[in-house]
Amino acid sequence: MKTKDELIDDLLTLAFAEDIGDGDHTTLCCIPDDEIGRQHLLIKEEGILAGVDIALKVFQKFDPTLRVTVYINDGAHVRPGDIAFVVEGRVRSLLQTERLMLNIMQRMSGIATMTAKYAAELKGLKTKVLDTRKTTPGLRMLEKEAVKIGGGVNHRIGLFDMILLKDNHVDFAGGIRQAITKANDYIKQNHKDGMKIEIEVRNFDELNQAIETGGIDRIMLDNFTPADTRKAVEIIAGRYETESSGGITFDTLRQYGECGVDYISVGALTHSVKGLDMSFKAC
Repeated sequence: MKTKDELIDDLLTLAFAEDIGDGDHTTLCCIPDDEIGRQHLLIKEEGILAGVDIALKVFQKFDPTLRVTVYINDGAHVRPGDIAFVVEGRVRSLLQTERLMLNIMQRMSGIATMTAKYAAELKGLKTKVLDTRKTTPGLRMLEKEAVKIGGGVNHRIGLFDMILLKDNHVDFAGGIRQAITKANDYIKQNHKDGMKIEIEVRNFDELNQAIETGGIDRIMLDNFTPADTRKAVEIIAGRYETESSGGITFDTLRQYGECGVDYISVGALTHSVKGLDMSFKAC
C-alpha cells in the first residue's frame, strides 16, 4: 500500500499532466526561459490557512530551484491583505505552478475554515467533529489533512483502516449480530489485530442487539433525534465510543453534542465547502 507522501506525489504528477499537457504555450510564447521574478500569495478573505506544506511540494516537484519564503504557516487565522509566502525563481515556473497551487490551497483553506467553525461550535463539550469519505476523488489525503488543520478529527482514511458496518452491510449480512460476528471472524482469520469495528444502528432494537453482541469499538447512531441520542448514550453508558451521523446541520450540531456523544460526523466539511479567496501575484 502506498504511503501518504507517495499518494500526494502521484496526485501532483497527474495534476501537472492534465494542466500542462505538452506545454504551457501561453507562457512559452512570451516569457524568456531565463527570466527571473517573484510572486506572493495574497490572502483576500478571512479564514484558516491550510495547504502551505503541500504548496511547497508543488514548487519543489516542478522546479527545485524555486525559493520559497514562508511568513504564515498552516493553521493560522488569516485576514485580507496577509501575505502567506513569497516565491522567487524562473517566471515560467511561477506561472505554470500558480493554478495548481491555488486550487489546492483555496480548497484546503476552505475546508479548514469550515472545520474550525464547527469545532468552535462544540467548544466546552467532549464531542469532536469528524470528517467522512465524502471527499473529492484523488484529493482525500489533502482534504482530510485540512480537516485536522482546522481542528477536526479524521474518521477512517478509506476502506482499509477500519471496519464500519453500515446499514447495507448489516442488511446483506442478515442482521446486526451476523454482521458483527462475521467482522470479528474476519479480523481473526486475516490477522488484522487492532483493527477497530464500528456498527451503524438505525433504532433502539438494533442498538440493543449491538450491545448484547459486543465485539465492537464504536456505535454510530444514524438519524437519531437529539432526544433519542441522549437516551441512546445513557443506554451505552460508556461501554463503547458513540458517534452521531445523518442530517446533522451546523444549527443542530451543539444540540447533538450536548447529548454526550463522542463524535459527530459531518460530510459537509469536505463535500460542499467554498474555497478561501486568495491570489498569486507578481511583487
